[in-house]
Amino acid sequence: MVTQFLPGLAPIVRVLALVGTVGAFGAASAQVATPPRTARATRLTSAAPRIDGLMDEAAWQGAEPITDFAQKIPIEGATPTVATEVRILYDDAAMYVGARLMRSDPQSIRRSVTRRDGESDAEVFTVSLDPYHDRRTSYSFSVSSGGVRGDAYHAQDSEDSGREPQFDPMWVARARVDSAGWTAELRIPFSQLRFNASAQQVWGLQLTRNVADKAERLQWVMIPVAAAGYASRFGLLEGIAGIAPSRRIELLPYVATDVTYRSNVDARNPFTDRLGARAGADLKVGLGPNLSLDATINPDFGQVESDPAIVNLTAFEQVFEERRPFFVEGNELLTGRGQSFIGRPTWFYSRRIGAAPRGVVQGDFIDAPLNTTITSAAKVTGRLARGLSLGFLAAVTPREFARSFRVDSGTTRRTAVEPPSRYGVLRLQQEFGRQQSNVGLSLTSISRSLDDRGGLRHLLPSEAIAGGADWKLRYMQGMYEVTGWVGGSRVSGDPAAMARLQLNSAHFFQRPDQGHIAFDSTRTTMSGGSASLRLDKNAGRFTLGGIQLSTRTPDFDINDAGQMRSGDDIDFNADIQLRDTKPGRLVRFYQFGTSVVSGWNYGGIRQYLRVNQTAQATLHSFLRFNARATLHVPSLSDDLTRGGPLIGTPAGYAILGQVTSRANMPTTWNARTEYYHDAFSGWRWDLGTGFTTRPAPQWQASVDPTYSRSVDARQYVSTRTGGSAATYGQRYIFAAVERSTLSARFRVNYAFTPNLTVEGYAEPFAASGRFTGFGEVPAASSNVLRVYGTTGTGTSITRNANGSSTVTDGGNTFTLPALDFQRLSFRSNLVMRWEWLPGSTAFLVWQQSRQGAGPPGVLIRPNDLWDSMSADGDNFLVAKVSYWIGPR
Repeated sequence: MVTQFLPGLAPIVRVLALVGTVGAFGAASAQVATPPRTARATRLTSAAPRIDGLMDEAAWQGAEPITDFAQKIPIEGATPTVATEVRILYDDAAMYVGARLMRSDPQSIRRSVTRRDGESDAEVFTVSLDPYHDRRTSYSFSVSSGGVRGDAYHAQDSEDSGREPQFDPMWVARARVDSAGWTAELRIPFSQLRFNASAQQVWGLQLTRNVADKAERLQWVMIPVAAAGYASRFGLLEGIAGIAPSRRIELLPYVATDVTYRSNVDARNPFTDRLGARAGADLKVGLGPNLSLDATINPDFGQVESDPAIVNLTAFEQVFEERRPFFVEGNELLTGRGQSFIGRPTWFYSRRIGAAPRGVVQGDFIDAPLNTTITSAAKVTGRLARGLSLGFLAAVTPREFARSFRVDSGTTRRTAVEPPSRYGVLRLQQEFGRQQSNVGLSLTSISRSLDDRGGLRHLLPSEAIAGGADWKLRYMQGMYEVTGWVGGSRVSGDPAAMARLQLNSAHFFQRPDQGHIAFDSTRTTMSGGSASLRLDKNAGRFTLGGIQLSTRTPDFDINDAGQMRSGDDIDFNADIQLRDTKPGRLVRFYQFGTSVVSGWNYGGIRQYLRVNQTAQATLHSFLRFNARATLHVPSLSDDLTRGGPLIGTPAGYAILGQVTSRANMPTTWNARTEYYHDAFSGWRWDLGTGFTTRPAPQWQASVDPTYSRSVDARQYVSTRTGGSAATYGQRYIFAAVERSTLSARFRVNYAFTPNLTVEGYAEPFAASGRFTGFGEVPAASSNVLRVYGTTGTGTSITRNANGSSTVTDGGNTFTLPALDFQRLSFRSNLVMRWEWLPGSTAFLVWQQSRQGAGPPGVLIRPNDLWDSMSADGDNFLVAKVSYWIGPR
C-alpha cells in the first residue's frame, strides 16, 4: 500500500517514523507538576431549582461557593474589580449552575440581545466542562447578562483553535439584572454530554466571566496569555456520583415549502415551475455512553446564507465555507482540522457532497438542479474511554437529471448530469501520554455508478480513495510540538475521465518542458502521496517559532472527496516571532515576526519564494495594529500557462496595514489596506473597512465595504496553435487586465427575544475588467511577452467593434474573443427564526439573487452598487417548520 500510494517518499517516511518514536517516548515521560484546583458539586436532596435567573431557592445555599477568581485581562493574576460567586448542584438528570455576578454599578450592565451564539457588548458567564477528563476536549456553556445562550465544543486543547460553535445541545439558562449586579442560572442535562460510565465522576472544570465594559476577563483557573493549552489546564469538578451516561434518542422532522418568482420569463420556456414542497428528518441516537449516531433523510438547507459573489479569473476552483448544519456540527471529528496542521491535505471537503452537478446539457431552455440531492447521510462520532476519538460519515446521492427544450423542434430531452454516488469518511484519533499527544488516521472514499448516460463515464472518475496518518507530539503542555502526516491517494476510471484529470489545473501533465511528468491517455488509475514534518514552539512570553517541510507528488489527487489546489509540490516554511505578553508602559502586547516560504516542483523548479515581516501591537485601550511587508523573489511558474511551459514571475513587494477597535463594545470598527507592486508593472490596491453598531439592546447593524483596484500584467487568455519551436508549436497568450471591484455586506438584526429573531443580509457587488497589451510567451521560462502590435515583433492587432481583437503574425491571422466585462450582482437573505419550543424551530426566508452587466471594461463607480439592486433576478420564499422529539 505504501509503495503504491507514496512513490519516492520512502526516505521521508523513514525519517518521520524515527521522529515519531522519539517523540512518543518524550510525550509519555513528561509530567505536569502543578496540582489542579478543585471544586465540588452538591447532590440535590430537594426539588430542582427553577431556572428563572433569580437563584432564590434554598437548595443553592447548600452548595459550596466558588469565589476565588483572578484576572487574566487586563492585569494577569490580579484581584478582580468585581466579585463572582458560583455554586454547582446536580441530580440524576442534570447539572445546575448558579452564578451571582456582583457589580457596584449595576446600571452599567449592558443587556444586549442576539440570537443564540451571537456576540455582543453584554457581560458573559461561561462554564467549560471536560466530562471525559481527557485534558484535551471540552464543552462550553455561556449565558450573557441579556439572557443569550452560547455553546461550543472544543475539539482540541485550545480555547479558539478547533472550537465548534455549531454545537447546539438542549439546555436552558436565564439571567436577571438586579441592584447587586446580575445572576445566571443554567441547567445542563447529562443527556447532552458525553462521559465515561463510572460510579464517581471527576471532570475538568473552568469558569470564566467577561466584563466587556471594563475590558476585564476573569477565570477560576487563570491560564496565562503566554501559555499553550486549554482543557489540559482546567481544575477538577468532584462530587458527581451515581449518574449514568444517557442513551438518548432525538428526532427532528421538518416540512418545508417554497415559492419562486423569476424575472423576464420567456413565454416559450416550459420550465417555469414556481411551487415546491419537501419533508425530511434528522435523527440523533446515543450508541452507548460514548458515541452518537446522527442521520438525515432528505436534508433541507433553505435557511443557509448564500455564498458571497466573486469573479474568478484563475484556473483554480473557489473554496467556500461550509454552512450546512448537518455537515458543520461535529466536523472536527471527521476532518481533524482542529489539529492545526499547516498545509495538511483536506482529505474531506464536505461541500463535495451535494455539490452542483457536473454534466453538460445543450438546449434553448434548460432546467438543471443547482445542487445534487442528498438522499440520506449518517455519521457516528464520539470518544471512547481509552482516548480514541471516532468520526465516520456515509452519504448517498442519486442520479440527477436536467431537462432541455429546443424551440425549433419543440422537443424536451432528459439528460443525466450526475451519477449515483456513495461517500465514506473515517477519522480515528488516539491520545497517548500525559501530554495528550495523539496519532490520527483519515480515510475517504467515493464510488460512482457510471454508464454512458450523459457521457458521465468519460467525465468523472468511478472510484477515489485517499487517506493518511498524522501525529501531534506535545511537550510541556503544548509549548513544543512535533507534527506531521504521511498519506496517499488512488483514483481510477475510464481513460477519458483519467485524461481529463491529468490535464486539469491540479496537475497539468501536458506541460511540454517538464521531464518528470508525462501525459498518458491510456491510464485508468493514478496514485500519489503526501508527507510533512513540522516543529513548533507555541508558547512562551518572548519567542515563538516553527519550521516545516512538506510534499505532494505529481500524481497525488484528493479532489473527489477532499480539496487541494495542486500536486507536484515541495514546500518549505520557517518563522520566528519575538513578543512580550506582559503589558508594558506603552503597549499591552507586541509581536514581531519574520518568515520565509518557498516551494519547488519535482523537477527542481522553484515556483515561489517570499520573505515576510510582520508587526502587531495592542494598546492599553485595546486598539490593535497589524502590519506586514512581503518581498516576492523572481521565480518560475508551472501553472500560469495552464498546461504550457514555464513562465517567469516578477520580483515584487506588498505592504499591509490594519487597525481594529476594542471588541465587545456598542460600536466597533476596523480598517485595512494593502498595496502590491511588481517588476512587470503590475499592482494592486485593496481597501476594506467594517463598522458595527448596536443602537439599542435588541438592534445590531453592520456594513463591511471593500474596494480593490489592480493591474495584473500576466493574465492568461488562451492557447492557440501556430507558435514557434521555442514554445513547442503553441501560442500561450496573455494580457494585462485592469480590474476594479466594489462590494458591501450589510447586516441588520433585530432580536425580539433570544429565541425570536429577524436577520437581514444584503451584498451588492460590482466588478470590471479591461484587457490590454495582448501578447504571447516567446520562449519557455521567459519573463517577458512578445506583445502584439509593438515595434520589432512583426505583428499587428486590431480591436473590432464587438470588442474582439484580430491578430496578424506574418501569414497567420486569428481572433481573440471580447474579454472586457462589468458584472453586477445583488444577493440578499431575510430570515425570521423562531425557536417556538426548545429544539423546535420555524423559519421564514426571503432570498434574492440578481445579476446584471454594465459597459464592458468601464471602471466601477459607487452608483454601480445601486444599479446591481435593480438588476433582473429571482426571488425565493421559503417556509420551514421542525419539531424536536427527545428527552427534556
